[in-house]
Amino acid sequence: METSLISPDNTWALWAFLTGWASVSIYLEQKYAWASKMSGAIIALVGAMLLANFNVIPLESGVYDAVWNYVVPLAIPLLLFQANIKKIWQESGRMLAIFLLSAIGTVTGTIVSFLVLKDVIPHLDKLGAMMAGSYTGGSVNLAAMASKFEAPGELVSALVVADNAMMALFFFVLMAIPAVAFFRKRYQTPHVEEVEAKTADDESETQAASFWQRKEISLKDIATSVATAFVLVSISFHLADFFAGVIPDGADSNIFFQVLSGIIGDRYLVLTTMTVLIVVAFPNYFDNIRGTQEIGTFLIYLFFVVIGVPASLALVVTTAPLLLVFTLIIVIFNLLFSLVLGKLFKFNLEEVVLASNANLGGPTTAAAMAIAKGWNKLIVPILLVGTLGYIIGNYIGTGLGMWFQTLI
Repeated sequence: METSLISPDNTWALWAFLTGWASVSIYLEQKYAWASKMSGAIIALVGAMLLANFNVIPLESGVYDAVWNYVVPLAIPLLLFQANIKKIWQESGRMLAIFLLSAIGTVTGTIVSFLVLKDVIPHLDKLGAMMAGSYTGGSVNLAAMASKFEAPGELVSALVVADNAMMALFFFVLMAIPAVAFFRKRYQTPHVEEVEAKTADDESETQAASFWQRKEISLKDIATSVATAFVLVSISFHLADFFAGVIPDGADSNIFFQVLSGIIGDRYLVLTTMTVLIVVAFPNYFDNIRGTQEIGTFLIYLFFVVIGVPASLALVVTTAPLLLVFTLIIVIFNLLFSLVLGKLFKFNLEEVVLASNANLGGPTTAAAMAIAKGWNKLIVPILLVGTLGYIIGNYIGTGLGMWFQTLI
């Protein structure tokens, strides 16, 4: 078994890499035009993927788990503190519609991929259920479906690797689409144009540098924002765990309790909802806190570094090349359905790519993309709608999995 230059238990070195590479990515994005077009998020992701594949950093570590378990939850409320939620329901209504249309692409792609490959990939009924769930709401659903259908461990591991590799490439494509002239000519792009308008007066700076200009911030701002985020995460997670424990959610419970448990027993949904409600209830408090977007965005960059790490292309090629094809078919159908139906129903390009991102990667990656692009008005809607994918995805995965079992 190959070992990496930095061992998985070298905690300080790995934290130095995560924070250092995130900082380099931000610097490059704000310094050079080519990096700004590529986006710091993609630089962070691709750089980590290359270093992991060349065995400089490990593919797995407790440090990466800490980013998922602590950094990402803290980033979510920080990024919602300054969000404009006055038009939240109007914006979320549009986002929900394109999200559901995009999910049709996932379902269609999963069915086509299953029918094409069911005779050459073992246990594809179980893997199909996993990917149908995952590509409607994120990796949380993948784990749930793997447990529900008792998929073989070695196939689950191979599928996760293929999924991570595909997502790394897919995020690159989604980040690039809004800058492609072909799509700009055929879709409305109000959020892209708003960001460009803000940065048009200073052509010596990149868009990222102009958007993230230096702002006044005090020690009190840092203390208040970080402490408030910790309090909200703590309360939200404890509430979600409590409800998940008292509401029946097993096979014997009816669909009402299953849905209820999925809504108020989900940590991220409770965290998002509570943060939005608190910001609505105390607008003056949050309006007076500065620096929350900057702190939250840096934490999201750590997340982008981490999601690039497990994408071991060599392992996919040598152990499960067909699984890469399996996931690729689903991704292509999702993106095509999102673009075609989005155009047909006159959705903005930004809404289309974020909805596709929320389906395949989950609300966190979609929100991170909105942040990286400067589409601030879409951060809250895509978080709320994307989080609902956790629930929808489990039902889609379960339904397709049970149907696939009759076709094996």
